[in-house]
Amino acid sequence: MSDDTLLRAGEVSTTLPCRTDAGLYYIGRIHTPWATRESCPRRGDSSGPDCVIEVDPRWAQALQGLAGRPQIQVLYWMHQARRDLVLQTPNHAGRTSGTFALRSPIRPNPIASSIVELVAVEGTRLTVRGLDCVDGTPLLDIKPA
Repeated sequence: MSDDTLLRAGEVSTTLPCRTDAGLYYIGRIHTPWATRESCPRRGDSSGPDCVIEVDPRWAQALQGLAGRPQIQVLYWMHQARRDLVLQTPNHAGRTSGTFALRSPIRPNPIASSIVELVAVEGTRLTVRGLDCVDGTPLLDIKPA
């Protein structure tokens, strides 16, 4: 479903498919200082604040060997992003571009990826620096950087 009432000049939306093609498991949640999308930094910064990744306990053994790595890649689901724009006009850019030419959270599949500094691993709780998502964001995957 598109929401043409919220379009900026030059933006174009499309109708989303009636069903999804794949299933995902949220393997945890990310906790950050940012309560809204507007308050999030546009890119994470390794000198930024500590953020916490809470991994669901069923995946605890999957964290074995992660401690001691300087960086990890975190994949997460930008659950508050709209998904129907094919052309966008970001406020900071002032020009219209195709969704796949932007790092915007607005995409057909709002998957984000960040390389972050791994500060600590305590059980299923990871402390990291360098994220740029809202508090409560669903976690999709963790990989060594």
